Amino acid sequence: QVQLVESGGGLVQAGGSLRLSCAASGRTFSSYDMGWFRQAPGKEREFVAAISWSLRNRYYADSVKGRFTISRDNAKNTLYLQMNSLKPEDTAVYYCVAARSGSYYSSSEYKYWGQGTQVTVSS
Repeated sequence: QVQLVESGGGLVQAGGSLRLSCAASGRTFSSYDMGWFRQAPGKEREFVAAISWSLRNRYYADSVKGRFTISRDNAKNTLYLQMNSLKPEDTAVYYCVAARSGSYYSSSEYKYWGQGTQVTVSS
């Protein structure tokens, strides 16, 4: 069993930056592919970014490429999402996910989910 706890969300002006963190419990953190999804009000949950357990592969949604960076520290059992040049359309609840079984881009392929952290970008 893995528990995921996100932090770092908040209110920021357009053009600003935030860094999300996801602390994971469990000794198998380093063996899981992990990622971030987000859900805005009235919209479906969407893929943001993912990183393989080996750190070799990273994947991004087109909407965040060049602005967001996913990283992880396996020694600290922590996943990160550095978000720069934030836009109002980035406003959403951001979820940390772990234990991928299929496509990196599909929310249904991840076994563990955090409770989410709110990110609000004002114009």
